[in-house]
Amino acid sequence: MSFGSPQFELDEEQRDPDTRVISVAGEIHVTTAPEFSQRLNDAISAGTRGVVIDMSGVEFIDSTGLSVLLNGLRRVTRSDGRLALVVTNPTVLRLFEITKLDSTFDIQPTVEAAVARVQAGGSSDGAP
Repeated sequence: MSFGSPQFELDEEQRDPDTRVISVAGEIHVTTAPEFSQRLNDAISAGTRGVVIDMSGVEFIDSTGLSVLLNGLRRVTRSDGRLALVVTNPTVLRLFEITKLDSTFDIQPTVEAAVARVQAGGSSDGAP
């Protein structure tokens, strides 16, 4: 039995000098997480202080993907930056709730809301 390549797409948009939107679609797991991690780390290393990760196209995320997000949050926060997630898939959102990470991350319903949060200096720890 063979499995096809995992569905995974990643795109970036620099909204302004301090804000970058990273759009991820498909599956974030042990096979795709290294590329996701590298792109997130590159954005943070480039001095981006406001990072929005648009996960509205994500169908599946495992513990490796969650680890990438947590490490990214830690790095952005250390640089006095902000990170917000856009999660619209009910199954993915439920995973954040079950793991209690919905109180760790600033999860927004739209890219526009997430961009507004990071640009306004909204909390990156999920608090209003």
